[in-house]
Amino acid sequence: MTATDPVANLQTLIRCPSVTPAEGGALSALDAMLSPLGFKVDKVKATEAGTPDIENLYARLGSDGPHLMFAGHTDVVPVGDEAAWTHPPFAAEISGGELFGRGAVDMKGGIACFVAAVSRYVEKHGNPKGSISLLITGDEEGPAINGTIKLLQWAAERGERWDACLVGEPTNPDTLGDMIKIGRRGSLSGRITVHGVQGHAAYPHLADNPVRGMLQLTSALMDPPFDNGTENFQPSNLEVTTIDVGNPATNVIPAKAAASFNIRFNDTWTADTLQAEIIRRLEAAAKNGALRPGREAVRYDIAWADRPSHVFLTRNNALIASLSSAVESIAGKAPKLSTTGGTSDARFIKDYCPVVEFGLVGQTMHMVDERVAVSDLETLTQIYETFIERWFANAGA
Repeated sequence: MTATDPVANLQTLIRCPSVTPAEGGALSALDAMLSPLGFKVDKVKATEAGTPDIENLYARLGSDGPHLMFAGHTDVVPVGDEAAWTHPPFAAEISGGELFGRGAVDMKGGIACFVAAVSRYVEKHGNPKGSISLLITGDEEGPAINGTIKLLQWAAERGERWDACLVGEPTNPDTLGDMIKIGRRGSLSGRITVHGVQGHAAYPHLADNPVRGMLQLTSALMDPPFDNGTENFQPSNLEVTTIDVGNPATNVIPAKAAASFNIRFNDTWTADTLQAEIIRRLEAAAKNGALRPGREAVRYDIAWADRPSHVFLTRNNALIASLSSAVESIAGKAPKLSTTGGTSDARFIKDYCPVVEFGLVGQTMHMVDERVAVSDLETLTQIYETFIERWFANAGA
């Protein structure tokens, strides 16, 4: 079996229905691609009470340094309305120069291209003067508990050390070569519960409407802005994502109201300093009587979501320069270095080694008719192969 063709690799992976948390045969397919190249492949099942068991894969070629890791995930989101797809979501059919299927861009396509790139590299140069590994999870689209974070721990406990990592998430907004992610904003979520007094809507003096208090608190969270952004990051931004009262009656003042929020924050803040600022705003707003004249301070509780994501920025010149020059030489454009977007598993990897992200165009990810241009698969494979060559040269191998 040869794995030098990214199209064939991707078709094989898409035909494995690996909707989180199912492995669907995708990791076994990767094993079949990597083992003939000389990779030592380990499949690692991670478990935790109250969460589904997850199968992961770690493969390494070589035993010396420098050590380059490629990270990604074979799990995919559900297909939605399968009848709405132009082509079956797990058939990997090609039409009009595009390959259709769930995971085509997010992110089986990136994995397929990296495997093809490594295969071509080994054919041309033999094994690298160092090591290449693939760290592949089945839990990125899920709760991310039994995936990358535990696979990293498993590998580190066995003595694995990495000098750099490339994550193959779809980073390009419009065309291949647009953008490399060199960091990510942090993410912090919480839920506020405001306690009132239930009563008849016609007798508000006998009740205390928690919705009024909630409006005061959520307004304080959204205005004024937390900051104006920094050299490498957008301004921090908080969004209230739900407000829930659970009251079916129109003539009853509810007893409580709850609201959830999420803030994506830049390197002005840490999770701890941001929590302190949010509490400061809530305390000040609770005492504001604008919507509740004559009332005592708003009574509220706040619960923070577990495991906030921390902001990070990669400053490794050998890694960034190797990837940037590879993109420019193959795609013909200088990629923008960006920290925009949501979170990814790079937030876990950054604790072990410098990490950047570069993959396919992400316009159709998670959508009906997710698809990738066949030509982009070949271009990305060439970029990855060139990157591997230049990274090992720049890393001093």
